[in-house]
Formats: sequence, structure tokens, C-alpha cells
Amino acid sequence: MRGVFLDTLTMKLEELDTSALEKVLDHWDFFESTTPDQTAERIQNADVVITNKVVLDRALIENAPNLKLICVCATGTNNIDLDAAARKNIPVKNVSGYTGSSLAQHTMALLLALATRWHQYAADVKNGRWSQSPIFCRLDYPVMELAGKNLGIIGYGDLGRKVAGLGEALGMNILIAQSSTGEEKPGRVALEKLVSDSDVISLHCPLTAQNSKMVNSEFLAAMKQSAFLINTARGGLVDETALADALKRGVIAGAALDVLAVEPPPADHPLLAQDIPNLIITPHNAWISRESRQRLLDGVVNNIRQWLDA
Repeated sequence: MRGVFLDTLTMKLEELDTSALEKVLDHWDFFESTTPDQTAERIQNADVVITNKVVLDRALIENAPNLKLICVCATGTNNIDLDAAARKNIPVKNVSGYTGSSLAQHTMALLLALATRWHQYAADVKNGRWSQSPIFCRLDYPVMELAGKNLGIIGYGDLGRKVAGLGEALGMNILIAQSSTGEEKPGRVALEKLVSDSDVISLHCPLTAQNSKMVNSEFLAAMKQSAFLINTARGGLVDETALADALKRGVIAGAALDVLAVEPPPADHPLLAQDIPNLIITPHNAWISRESRQRLLDGVVNNIRQWLDA
């Protein structure tokens, strides 16, 4: 059995225990990255292909004669032509649940930065502004005390639940949006009420055709002017031009994002403009703790083992 891992650079394998992966098949080819014009050749003789973000389209799948299993080293499978794989009876296996604690702590780090503005105060200290202060402290940026505030969570799977637990530990009141399926569940509120009542809204739902750009101008206008938006889910959930405009006009008080619709973003992305106030963007690294990446790699190995044993 031959395997190929097409984009190991996305995992920084040198920091991880790869012994189980190396033993699960007879032979592996590891590539740090793979361009579209390299993919066909690299999967040509492979029985098992691991990809994080490299696209496997219909033509590639149909013209890989030995391909028997596709492992996505991520949760999303949007880079795989699932219909083409199904026609050739090739299973496509992903890994879920590996980011939980890492993503939840990153979400809270973004929330605390928005609420305390510590990153701006710390920058002012380095820039000498504290040394120039006429009093013992600085009071330049407003700070929100989170205890007693409403944390609205859209998407209440494992990640949403973990964030809710951390919010409760800070003394926040948790509002959970009703399921997008329309099924009413006890203890949840209608999306419209969550949007209008929340002091912080955190997104943890998958991206679908139905909720693409759900955070649009109308959504933002319905939020409290003092509210924050956090997105550690998928960039496509947010109309990014509308968010940039809302922040510039003070429609909401701030936003923190770990994801954008296009990654890496172009230099002229509307949210990368220098004149947008109280916006924090991190480069899709809520999941990158060593522990999280090890769980992901172990999940891939487990998927291969289960397939071999089937």
C-alpha cells in the first residue's frame, strides 16, 4: 500500500509524533505543498491520498487508477469532488472534533481582547504613551466588563458548547440560537432575538448555501451598537464588505475574526484596510495548537486503520 500526503506544510509535521502514520502503510511520499499542475502525477500511484487543502476534482479522481481512499486532514470536504469519489466507490474520510479546546480558548482570547482592549493598551506602553501620561494609568479605550452580559452563540455543536461553558465561567448569560433546521429546541431563542439582545455574538456553525453571508448589513444593523461579533467558524458566513462598512460607521463596537472567505486574503481585502476601528484578525490559527494538530493527525491514522480493517 502506497500513500501520499500532499500538503504537510499545513500541519508542521516536524512538531508531531508521526510514527503511527508512518507505520500504517508500507510506503509514504510526503510533500510540503502541491500545486494544481503537480497533483495528478503525485497521486498517480497512490492507494491512499491525504490532503488538507489540495483540491481533488473529478478529473483527478477519475484518472488515479490505484486510488482507494481519500483522507481529508480537516473537517471540511469542500475541496473533494464527493460525487466523483462515490462513483468510483472511493471513501472520503474527514476528522471532526479535534479543535475543540484550542478553538474555544482562541475564541475567548479574541473576546477578551475586544472587551479589555489590552492589545491596544500594551502597544501604547511600548510606544511610550504610558510614560507620557499625566496620571498613573491610561483611559483611552473603553473596556467592557463581561459579567452579566449576553453571549449569543450561533451553532451549538461541540465548539459552541465549549465556548458557552467558558462564557458562563466569566459570568455571562448564554443565548443559543434555534437550530437552522427549523426544529424548536427548549432553552433556545429565535435568531432575531439573539441578534438584538446579545452583547457578543460568536459564530460556530458550518457554512452552507443557506447561511452564506448571513451576517449582512441587516444582521449588523439589528445588533446593539455596543456589541461585538466574533467569527472562528467560516469566513463565508460574513459579508465582509458590509462588516467593514459597519465598523467604520460605528454600527457595532468591534469584531474579531480568525477566518476570511478567501485564505490567504488578497492585499486589497476590504477588512485589511488600515482605517477600520476595533477589528482584530488572526490568520486562521485558532486550531493550530500542537495538541490539536496531533489529534487531527491521529484521527487521519484512525480513519486509515478502520478502512484497512473493514
